[in-house]
Amino acid sequence: MFVKVCGLSTPESVREAVDAGADAVGFVLTTSPREVSPDQVRILLPLVPAGVHAVGVFRHEAAADAVATARAAGLSWVQLHGRRTADDVKTVHDAGMRLIRAVTMGASQDEFADLGEDVFLIDAAVPGSGESWDYASVRDKGLESRAWLLAGGLEPGNVAFAAAAAGAWGVDVSSGVESSRGVKDLAKIRAFVTAAKPDPPSHP
Repeated sequence: MFVKVCGLSTPESVREAVDAGADAVGFVLTTSPREVSPDQVRILLPLVPAGVHAVGVFRHEAAADAVATARAAGLSWVQLHGRRTADDVKTVHDAGMRLIRAVTMGASQDEFADLGEDVFLIDAAVPGSGESWDYASVRDKGLESRAWLLAGGLEPGNVAFAAAAAGAWGVDVSSGVESSRGVKDLAKIRAFVTAAKPDPPSHP
């Protein structure tokens, strides 16, 4: 199970995610309670070892602008939310970067098509709500052959069950490992990663 812990902003939270076994860490470079600057990311990057992907997360920014900001932050992975095109994917790849393309379960069916992104991400229909949803409904999207992450409403107590229900390749968490909005809880980070990489998952 591929695990990404997103919205990190402190050395302590980055170290905890990495030490717990996360495969990727996310830095939010767009307006958000979790927003960090490219300069802040550059300070945190030395804490991310080779083999762990560091991802710059963007909401509605143009792909070229996201690439420029990610480059300023020293990142080689970009995560783009919102409606995107094959040209957006090409822009990221032409810059020598890799792409996570994120959509919500409420997106139109054409947005679930493979546009050539490296990793696909499916979030709750209402992103940021922190509420769990019908994870098994993702199985209707025909993603069996793709590398894709499940997100939205995940936390240590439900991640193993949700990932199994959805047939997910990986999972992504942010609010589910926080003590308050934008403030990461180190114990929850470790518990989430541990629960996401279980032996047989069981219902919480």
